[in-house]
Amino acid sequence: MKENQNISIQYTSYSHYSELDKAEQELLEKAVELSADAYAPYSEFNVGAAVLLKNGKIVAGSNQENAAYPSGLCAERVALFSASANHRNEVMQTIAIYAASETTAQKQISPCGSCRQVMVEYEVKQYSNLKVLLMNSSKEVWEFNSCKDLLPLAFDATALKKQ
Repeated sequence: MKENQNISIQYTSYSHYSELDKAEQELLEKAVELSADAYAPYSEFNVGAAVLLKNGKIVAGSNQENAAYPSGLCAERVALFSASANHRNEVMQTIAIYAASETTAQKQISPCGSCRQVMVEYEVKQYSNLKVLLMNSSKEVWEFNSCKDLLPLAFDATALKKQ
């Protein structure tokens, strides 16, 4: 029997990042700062990502392109992999992502599929949600309480091991 189904996601939108608490504002400001450090000579699409750890430390990331596509790496994965490698077993609480591009000034940009999968993987690994804050150059913010809201049908290899 054919039956149409829906998948919905939940997020909160803010017209300006000043509506968030001070810690989240600072995390987003760090992501903006990091976007200036992006190496994006090919796409001219600068992205900064800042990960807040449970211990209060902030781990930085910016996109790093390479002429030998796809050898570069997105800001989100740079920050997440750095957090995992340098702060083993520390829970990642929030990731703030800022994307700047003249062509996307008023649009909200979300992480690519690879970054979404990596974010979900860390949620699974740490048995805890990773809040996602997305901010555009107009300082509008979308807040997701879980990475799974960005990738509702995420691949989960750990579920396969339990079968």
